[in-house]
Amino acid sequence: MQITSLGHSCIRLQHEGCTVVIDPGCFSDPDALEGADAVLVTHEHADHFVPDRLREAGGDIDIWTNPAVARHLTDLGGRVHTVRHGDAFDVGPLEFHVYGEKHATIHRDFAEFDNVGFLVDGVFHPGDALTVPEEKVRTLLAPAGAPWVKLAEVVDYVREVGPGEVFLVHDAVLSPPALSAHAQILSSLVGGPHGPAVRTWSAGDKIGLSGAGGSSSQAVPRT
Repeated sequence: MQITSLGHSCIRLQHEGCTVVIDPGCFSDPDALEGADAVLVTHEHADHFVPDRLREAGGDIDIWTNPAVARHLTDLGGRVHTVRHGDAFDVGPLEFHVYGEKHATIHRDFAEFDNVGFLVDGVFHPGDALTVPEEKVRTLLAPAGAPWVKLAEVVDYVREVGPGEVFLVHDAVLSPPALSAHAQILSSLVGGPHGPAVRTWSAGDKIGLSGAGGSSSQAVPRT
């Protein structure tokens, strides 16, 4: 399976001719939905979900998301599939497991938001939450920074999940120097000879996973 960063928290998964995009929001590549068979949306915030982009994409793209997001897309009818924590579904050859229920707390004065994470073949995208899946994670897409998380919490999260490797997402809110500093701190606290590698990447970077059940990845040059 190949994973491509499309900016911020948006990624493209490709496997055996199937293409799935997760969280195409306002900070991600405007062409993120090109060629997609399905779109997965973790929650309703604009940096993860732009309703009109999904409407304009047209075609037969199916959308898998939580009930709060689905309420914004009732005009798309049967293309929208509602999922909750504990559910599983298939998109082509890919089997997704759903974990999590709520967005991490931004502030007690904010309303709670629904949030689901998606795990496929050991790759976990938690959305805007620090959800720990009930199965092994080999590649964790962890937040580099956000209004809802402290770096210390990310450290503890990575330690609790115990992945084989970490790729930082949710990075559009950080300047390049800040992203570099966060990555260095995370690497020093969760990496080491027995810890996971912590990697940053840019929109367009591709990662080729070694195969089902594996724990390593290989960078693929941009084309």
